[in-house]
Amino acid sequence: MSKEPPPEEEEEKLIVFQYVDELNEYQELELEADVQIPELLDSDFILLFVDPKRYQVWIWHGANTTTRMKFIAAKLAPGIRDRYGIGYKISAVDEANETLGFKIMAGIEKEIDYTEVQKGPAYTETEEGLELIESLSREKILLILEKAGIPDGYERKMVIVKNNIFGYKEYDREYLGSTIREKKLFPLKEEVEDGTYLAEDYTPRMLFSYNNVVLTELLLKK
Repeated sequence: MSKEPPPEEEEEKLIVFQYVDELNEYQELELEADVQIPELLDSDFILLFVDPKRYQVWIWHGANTTTRMKFIAAKLAPGIRDRYGIGYKISAVDEANETLGFKIMAGIEKEIDYTEVQKGPAYTETEEGLELIESLSREKILLILEKAGIPDGYERKMVIVKNNIFGYKEYDREYLGSTIREKKLFPLKEEVEDGTYLAEDYTPRMLFSYNNVVLTELLLKK
């Protein structure tokens, strides 16, 4: 397995490695230009995907792979990750239990571009806009927040989606000798008293789609 860094022109391309159990190492796959990621997902394989676009490394475990294979593959993953960027987050998913982020990377689910400027007439209740509002899971909310970023000098404290309010927290977690920055949403339903709420000292920021509010953040100035 080569230890040379990838060529600059391939930085934005998805790079795929397969764990070879007999050799206890990853080997990079040479992919046809028209190959689709779901075609690579074989139940007997462990695959590692380097996604420079999202600064993410995914380890995908086929259903027929063993615990020992998964353990060794996980131990080797930081060495692959470090060739492309030590800040890349490493996540592991199992076949049939893939996360939304993995499905978007693999092209199984479509990513919505929330930064696109909406032009045209004022909001009419389009099917796409209503579906967006009604289908936000906690995982999707985190993807939206990561894409939106946080203004300099602020930290995110709460997120309001429809009638639900969440606390927001970032923390460091050790994973196979590497420090990974995790982001978490947790319900605040039991901690918020009934009645009016004045978000004193907080700056609200709203995310719009089709002239409708998708979510509202409460930011605290550092």
